[in-house]
Amino acid sequence: MNKKSSKPRASKRQKAEWRQGYLFLTPAVLVIGVFIGISALFVVYLSFHKVNLFTDTYTFVGLENYKRVFTDQIAKKALKNSLTFSVFVVPIQTFIALIVASALNSNIRGKYAFRTIYFLPTLTSSSALTLIFMFMFSVTGPINSILIKTGVLPVGGGINFLNNPSYALPVIMVMNIWSTVPQYTTMYLASLQDLPASMYEAASIDGAGAWKKFTNVTVPYLRPITTYVLLTGIIGTLQMFDQAYIFSNGSGGPANSTLTVSLMVYRYAFGTNNAMGYASTIAIILAFVIMLVSFTAEKLNASESLY
Repeated sequence: MNKKSSKPRASKRQKAEWRQGYLFLTPAVLVIGVFIGISALFVVYLSFHKVNLFTDTYTFVGLENYKRVFTDQIAKKALKNSLTFSVFVVPIQTFIALIVASALNSNIRGKYAFRTIYFLPTLTSSSALTLIFMFMFSVTGPINSILIKTGVLPVGGGINFLNNPSYALPVIMVMNIWSTVPQYTTMYLASLQDLPASMYEAASIDGAGAWKKFTNVTVPYLRPITTYVLLTGIIGTLQMFDQAYIFSNGSGGPANSTLTVSLMVYRYAFGTNNAMGYASTIAIILAFVIMLVSFTAEKLNASESLY
């Protein structure tokens, strides 16, 4: 006598629903497969070749492009800039967004007006924001004028932020933080709207003050959103391209101080270097760095939640 399987068989209705589900997924799978999957495989193929786009020739070079990365000082500089940018920008923008969201979620006056004002930078294009900040930090711009009027700088002693390697990247950091905080503030604020008031009431009964409520109630409750904010922030900063390109007119200057990995890939692939194969190699390495850093950040944040 055959034993009946303990696993229940799917009904005809369930099978029909599965077929419909797969049917609806097919267009998305095809688009992702063609424009992402095949493209990614082609990039891997290019990374093992020396490519000349003008003559349309592909010469197999094996691992030469990967070996070149470890001896390329410009690539090391670009990676250092990208990592520095991410290390400073991501924690600062996350912390500011959390504080602003908590303030806007309280019973302060004019909080609805402040919510609208804080969200406005998100509606402005990245290129427009870059041009605005370039004007603000120019030698004759408002920042230098304020520093001179307050006595921080002597008259006629404006700092050339845009052409000084010591200030160029920090200016882009400030611009990026200012433009991304509103987006993350909105995410935190949306999550705070669902935080049960009973949790704060219980903390008040236990004698917790405002700071204790923030650290022991608000922060732990927002941990899933914080993980998402950190991951998207890391990915976005390591892929930063448009602001550095506009700021330096595509050169990564001054003295490669604003050269990021993404900008370097663009310069090698479509610039005068005509090195599409090497650019593909750098793009693959950047993808692995992003995955490694994102995985590490996610694990660290998850481990902290155990305590």
